[in-house]
Parts: sequence; C-alpha cells; structure tokens
Amino acid sequence: MRHIVWAPWRGTYITGEKPVSACVFCDIFKSPDDKNNYLLYRGNHTFIIMNLYPYNNGHLMIVPIRHTADILTLDKNEFEETTVLMRRSIKAIKETMSAEGFNVGYNLGSAAGAGIDAHIHLHIVPRWNGDTNFMPVISETKVISEHITDTYNKLAKFFCIMEGL
Repeated sequence: MRHIVWAPWRGTYITGEKPVSACVFCDIFKSPDDKNNYLLYRGNHTFIIMNLYPYNNGHLMIVPIRHTADILTLDKNEFEETTVLMRRSIKAIKETMSAEGFNVGYNLGSAAGAGIDAHIHLHIVPRWNGDTNFMPVISETKVISEHITDTYNKLAKFFCIMEGL
C-alpha cells in the first residue's frame, strides 16, 4: 500500500538548485537570509537553525560556526554556548509550543545516523504525549502537523528577545 503525505516545503529542495559547496551548515551561516534558511539565532560561537526534515514540529539544531566533524575539537566557548542555547531552545519550545518532553543529542558520524556528518550539530526534538500515533507504526509515515514557516515564525519571536547571551 502506498501512502502520500503533503509536505510542501520539500518541493523547493527537491526541484531547486543544490549547493555545490562542501557544507550546507557553513553556507547557511554565511548567508544573510536567515528567514529563508530558518536560522533563528546567531551566537558568538554557534547558531540555531530549524531542521528542514524534522522528526517533529519545532525540531531545532545547534551548530558550531567553526566547521568541524569532531566533538572533541570543540573549545570551551563553543561547548558552553551550545549548552546555553540548548537550554534556551527548550525554554522557547516549551513556551511557544507547549512541548511535554524532548529528545536531545548528537549523531556523531554516519555510523551513528548523522545525515550530515562533516559538521557536527546538536538536535533538539520536542515531544508531546501521544505524538507517536499509528502512522509510523503501520505505514512508516510521519505526520508533521504545522508548516515549517509557521513554526519558524512562532520561535523567531522568542529568539529575537535573547540578545546578550
């Protein structure tokens, strides 16, 4: 049985030009177009972006500005800012989306499931009681209940007031 799920934001990616550079995260940070890149916050050492292929609404990633694939190379400032932004991201999602729980973690290397293993990033995935329904179990299909731009607009308001970390 074939199942179809409408995900309009994926069409632009599928039919659009693919970046030719070595790193999509580096390209996003270098671009001034935060809204179209779903970049929510620029810190001194890291930045927060939304995952274009989320596990759930509000799935964020905290990415070091410096290109590195090895978590052991993060310096103290990068690691500390990642932790501060993780806590602030969780607070933002709780306040704007009423999340009831979170999965937080790194996928270090392709063997660990990293889709982009050349530039490490911390995932923050909001969860709600009952958010796992019959769709993934029966048809290997995930339902995302809100358009990514709507979620970005909700969260962007929160991150605009976070200046001065």
